[in-house]
Amino acid sequence: MSESSSKHSIYVGLFIFIGMIFLLGGILMVGNLHETFKKKMELVSVFDEVNGLQTGANVWFSGVKIGKVRSIELNKNRKVLVTLAIETKAQQFILRNAKTKIGTDGLIGNKVVVIYGGTENSDPVRDGDTLRVGSTYSTENLMNTLQKNNDNLLAITTDFKTISHKLTMNEGTVGKLLNDNGLYDNINAVALSLNEASKKADKLIGSLNDYSAKLNKKGSLANDLVTDTIVFNSIKKSVSELQKMTTTANAIMDNLKKASSNPNSTIGVLLHDEESGANLKNTIKNLESSSEKLDEDLKAAQSSFLLRGYFKKKEKEATKANSEK
Repeated sequence: MSESSSKHSIYVGLFIFIGMIFLLGGILMVGNLHETFKKKMELVSVFDEVNGLQTGANVWFSGVKIGKVRSIELNKNRKVLVTLAIETKAQQFILRNAKTKIGTDGLIGNKVVVIYGGTENSDPVRDGDTLRVGSTYSTENLMNTLQKNNDNLLAITTDFKTISHKLTMNEGTVGKLLNDNGLYDNINAVALSLNEASKKADKLIGSLNDYSAKLNKKGSLANDLVTDTIVFNSIKKSVSELQKMTTTANAIMDNLKKASSNPNSTIGVLLHDEESGANLKNTIKNLESSSEKLDEDLKAAQSSFLLRGYFKKKEKEATKANSEK
């Protein structure tokens, strides 16, 4: 009996021991306590505010968890000193000029510390190095941005509401255009007038094209005027002569005006002195009567026997000259 009891106790103790091992392993796996035994290095970052970051929060680098937040303290400058426990195997990937920021594990998840950036020519971090803080875009900032967008959207919808109200109430140019048939008819008439003007402009352009085509047609007057330098020079010379004639005529008229305005000149006397004009008329009448008497005397001389032969001879010579032509 004693031997069987001792064996039973051994089996029970062995079973309890194995159970304790499995229990410890489960606790380590569930609680992630196995990371406690990994080698760690410390990095420090100083934030203005941590937005609810807590001790034990995860540290991420390129989407991979590489450590935890070991401690959060306030320093004498009222800054937040955050100490990070980083796995030593990730040390080679974190550069000394990398930056840190506060992020979230999902949109509304727990706060985490994100390490990012760094240039390739920089050395890896060392234990105790301080990383600079980069720009942090928190949920609060996101909500503020969304609030501003909501305010802008509200202002836009309010403006659209005002515009639509004015349109329906026949206010403004567009509202009157939509509701006033008379204004629409006027605009339609203007559009038709513009259409007619466009057609006339097309006809005018067609006429100009025809005229330009005739200019290019050789032998035509228009082409000669444009291309023939002889015709052009002749026209130019004619215009120059006309200008000279016009200038001369203007000078003659100016002289006549000056002479007529002078009562001492011959023309001035004829225009202004009535007695001289009357004498000139009598003189012209006397000349006319004298010429008539002279004609009568010449006819009488032709009929006289002394000069009759002479005049007949002259008449025969004139007739012979006309026949030879």
